[in-house]
Amino acid sequence: MLRRKIKNNIKSSFFPAESLSMLANNMHIIGDVEATHDMRIDCLIDGNVRCKAKAVIGPAAILNGDLHAENADIFGTVKGDLYISGLLSLRSKCHINGDLTVGRLDIEPDAGFNGKCTMKGEAAPATSAKVAATGNLKLQEQY
Repeated sequence: MLRRKIKNNIKSSFFPAESLSMLANNMHIIGDVEATHDMRIDCLIDGNVRCKAKAVIGPAAILNGDLHAENADIFGTVKGDLYISGLLSLRSKCHINGDLTVGRLDIEPDAGFNGKCTMKGEAAPATSAKVAATGNLKLQEQY
């Protein structure tokens, strides 16, 4: 009986079942996938993925659709646009064929990316900061 209690406590101390979804390899999902918590994808998905937390696309995974998430780590292949409000990490040997709209971006060496990237950060352009600080903007011509 003591052994059963210890075993149950160890299981529940890692990840509660409702905090992580895993889509294992050897699956082929046709249609959109949505999650309100972290998810890991290691399969083929023909559809869009929406995750309100962190999404991990594993090395063997292929996503043929758009990814919307708060944060994401991409190890596999994505053929679609990525909309990540926080940090997007393109890991070594991943393949992205689509446009990125991100808050922050981290690209490792050997990551493949074909598309354009739009950063949606909080930083203001330098000219706007000057106008706000001085109240006017002087333009100079440089020769």
